[in-house]
Amino acid sequence: MFDISFSEILVIAAVALIVLGPERLPKVARTLGHLLGRAQRYANDVKHDIQREMELEELKKWQNSVEGAAHTVESTVRSEIGQFQEAIQVTPQRSVNAAFEPPHGAKVEPTPEPDSPAAPVQQITESIQSKPDSTQP
Repeated sequence: MFDISFSEILVIAAVALIVLGPERLPKVARTLGHLLGRAQRYANDVKHDIQREMELEELKKWQNSVEGAAHTVESTVRSEIGQFQEAIQVTPQRSVNAAFEPPHGAKVEPTPEPDSPAAPVQQITESIQSKPDSTQP
């Protein structure tokens, strides 16, 4: 961290032993160790806070880009729906039966409703008329 070699640490320890004496040196070393530990924890906390802020900023940028894309999609969908509604209003209103009308000039006989009493009779008559006559030579 400070780029101090082992020999430099030994020189500092020898000077501290001479200046402080053998009785106070262990207490000062312990206090110095606690202070260095606090400084390292503080530096780590600052690093983590900066990292969190950077991640939060990235998330905010990503959120803004996603919101922008969502607004773009929403406006596109709204414009397409508006164009579709305009197209529906412009086309002439036709009934459902108009889609099933026979071609011009085609002969269509009305069929009776399935619940009407004439339906079975008409079906039998049509089936008899469609069969070839086997009695004629």
